[in-house]
Amino acid sequence: MPPSQRLFDTVCSARALDAGADSTRRMLLLTPLIASLSLALKTKASHASTIDPSETAVTLPDAIKFVPWSGGPAGSGEMAALYGNLDKPGPYLVLMKWHPGYMSAPHTYLTDRLSVVVSGTWWVNSGADFDPKNTIPVPAGGFVLRHAHTPHYDGVPRNEKEPAVIALFGIGPVGFSLVDATKPPWRQV
Repeated sequence: MPPSQRLFDTVCSARALDAGADSTRRMLLLTPLIASLSLALKTKASHASTIDPSETAVTLPDAIKFVPWSGGPAGSGEMAALYGNLDKPGPYLVLMKWHPGYMSAPHTYLTDRLSVVVSGTWWVNSGADFDPKNTIPVPAGGFVLRHAHTPHYDGVPRNEKEPAVIALFGIGPVGFSLVDATKPPWRQV
C-alpha cells in the first residue's frame, strides 16, 4: 500500500471515531488534499536548462577569491572583485572582508557607495575625527549608504569573534582620499 494511502486511511479512521457534522465537513475538505499527496510524492524534481554564460554569469561561493588589501597591514582585510573596477569609470561590485582589530582612518570618496553587510558585524561612523568608541554596529543584512565627499571610517573592533563581509556597490573611479594623509590609512583597534 503506498504511503499516501496509509496516511489517508489513518486520517479517515481517526475521523470516523469523531462522528458529527463538523467532522464530516472537515473530511470532505481534506479528502482531495490527502488524495493528491500520492501525486506530489511521485513527482520528480524539475531541472532548469543549461545556463548560457553570455546571458547569465554565476559564481558560486567557493569560486570567489579574496586577496589581501593592497598596502594594508597583514591580516587587516581582503577584497574580492565581483564586477567592474574601483579605479575605472563604471559600476563596480566588490566584497570586502574586515578582520577583527582593524578600522580605516577617516576618508572620502568621489561617488556614493551602497553597502550591505553580508556576514558578521561592521562598525561604522561619519566625520573627520577618528573615534572608534562611537561607531555604530551594523549586523548582517544591514544597509549603509555613504554619500560622496563625506568623511567616514569603519571596520571591526578586536573583541569581535568573526570578520565582517560587506558587499559594496558604486560607480568608479571611487577617488579614495584620506582626511589626514599624514596618518596611516588603517588603524588597529
